[in-house]
Amino acid sequence: MENKNYTIKDIARMAGVSAGTVDRVLHNRGDVSQLSREKVQRVLDEIDYHPNMFAIGLAAKKPYRIVCIIPYHIEHDYWHTVADGIDRAAQELRPFNVSICYLYYNHADEVSYEEACKALRQEMVDGVLIAPNFKEETLELTTWLDEKSIPYVFIDFNIEQTHALCYIGQDSRSSGYIAAKILMRGYKEGQELVLFLNNQKNNPAEIQMQRRLEGFMEYIAEAHDAMVIHDVVLQKEDAEANRCILDEFFTLHPKVMLGVVFNSRVYQVADYLHESGRKLEGLLGYDLLQKNVDYLNSGEVNELIGQRPGLQGYCGVKALCNHVVFKKPVTPVKYMPIDILVKENISFYFELE
Repeated sequence: MENKNYTIKDIARMAGVSAGTVDRVLHNRGDVSQLSREKVQRVLDEIDYHPNMFAIGLAAKKPYRIVCIIPYHIEHDYWHTVADGIDRAAQELRPFNVSICYLYYNHADEVSYEEACKALRQEMVDGVLIAPNFKEETLELTTWLDEKSIPYVFIDFNIEQTHALCYIGQDSRSSGYIAAKILMRGYKEGQELVLFLNNQKNNPAEIQMQRRLEGFMEYIAEAHDAMVIHDVVLQKEDAEANRCILDEFFTLHPKVMLGVVFNSRVYQVADYLHESGRKLEGLLGYDLLQKNVDYLNSGEVNELIGQRPGLQGYCGVKALCNHVVFKKPVTPVKYMPIDILVKENISFYFELE
């Protein structure tokens, strides 16, 4: 149909309903019979109707408030990049009376996460972006949000048994499978593999890492089922303890030439390799922290897998606003690309926003 600016009265006339019915369908409010809704939707589809987003913003009679529950962060770390993406979305959405605020928690600290979830209940909020960290606390929070009809979006990690508006992040199991496939390209007969785990590996907050490990081991079982594999558990913040652990391990296992870290702290292993003069023929880790990138460039790390944290934050806020403000449909799952970074392409890489 010829493009033109259609008014609500035009659409009502074409659909054979009242202007009030069209308004209620467009803004998803009030009771509308299924027959009337279908009549209006047929006309909207026929004319390829798109709402004037700036008009919506200018006409809004109320402000919209989005709360983001994410971990505390420092400059240049993973969650700092997530917050950068959230802030960029906030700037774009300011003309539509949308404001963004944060509730922070200490990553992998159950009490801190629970406190952030409880604090949310005291907030006036139209939508919530959640980086979920503990399953039971998250389920308790989302049950409350469901009861209040407040939409929420998960980023970084998905908890499927909820009514989240959408999930935005990587397919963790697939990223682990791909990680193994990449790392094992350089495998030579007789070499052994080490999985660098962390001292919170049984913590519910580390489910994402567990899924990566499962995908990794799926590939190993398919292609290298006789390979000798070792586990080394590292401390999150005790560099001296890690040095002793790694000294003993490499002394006892000289055939280990390949290693993988399933979180963003591959720099811990690279620090040790650099200081001790040891070398792995293949070391793979996750996330583009500056320390990780530095070791990628210097050769201690061979590959990094990126998951575009800034884009996750940006898309999460935009999804909430598409639903709450613009009444647009939202895709339930938006997987981030599994970006493979090596020394030769890292300088050309930037997070596509």
